[in-house]
Amino acid sequence: MTIVARTNKGIPNRILRSLPRSEYELLMPHTELVRLRVGQVVHEPGDEMGYVYFPNYGVLSMLTVLDSGEAVEIATVGNEGMADLSVFLGLKIATSRLINQVPGDVLRLKTPSFLQLVSQSPRLRAGLGLYMIEMFTLVSQSAACNRLHSLEERCARWILMTHDRVDADTFPLTQEFLSTMLGVRRPSVTVAAGILQKAGFISYSRGKMTIVDRAALEASACECYGIITERFQDLPGGGATPENGERLLSSGLEPSEPSPGSRT
Repeated sequence: MTIVARTNKGIPNRILRSLPRSEYELLMPHTELVRLRVGQVVHEPGDEMGYVYFPNYGVLSMLTVLDSGEAVEIATVGNEGMADLSVFLGLKIATSRLINQVPGDVLRLKTPSFLQLVSQSPRLRAGLGLYMIEMFTLVSQSAACNRLHSLEERCARWILMTHDRVDADTFPLTQEFLSTMLGVRRPSVTVAAGILQKAGFISYSRGKMTIVDRAALEASACECYGIITERFQDLPGGGATPENGERLLSSGLEPSEPSPGSRT
């Protein structure tokens, strides 16, 4: 088992960083740092959820899987949150697919340990409750977005949300993966991403996405991005947007290399 840190001041995950030291020290002996790969499936619908995950860097995606095998994203989880929230609500069996979207470190706890610790940690319990409310906002806003906004606007919103969570201007992303996340065919994503690239907002090559003009990309996104981001920034461990208008990284910390002791 890899112990991450003796204090939570340098922990990128905002829920864990917002805890009082006494609660964090309760969690620490049960916490393991692991590295998730691109496309790594954490669980499928029907699987028993043996762990919960607190991302530091990287992004997890929750997908609804249909009988046809097709899947569409219902939510993303970065270092503002935890997966799977259904464990917090008392469920043992997964109802969605949880897949790693962007490689990064996560802190995981075995489900029995997590549930016991939640019962002993009022700030953790309150923080997860607030996060759950904002997850409902994310899911409901995304549903409206998928119905009412153009694919180009939705594509920009999704790229921006991923950019926030990875704290890096370049990250791995295939058009096939993006089409699954947006619930559309790949040719449609090719056109939408091509428009953003031709405008100089992004650069896309060989499965890697680079943000070239962040401000312009935000301007091309729909209102949903701003609504969702503002709500998440109000959560414990978040922060207000800097007065100079610079982007506030989702972790509030400087990016760092994965721990040498992290496991996959």
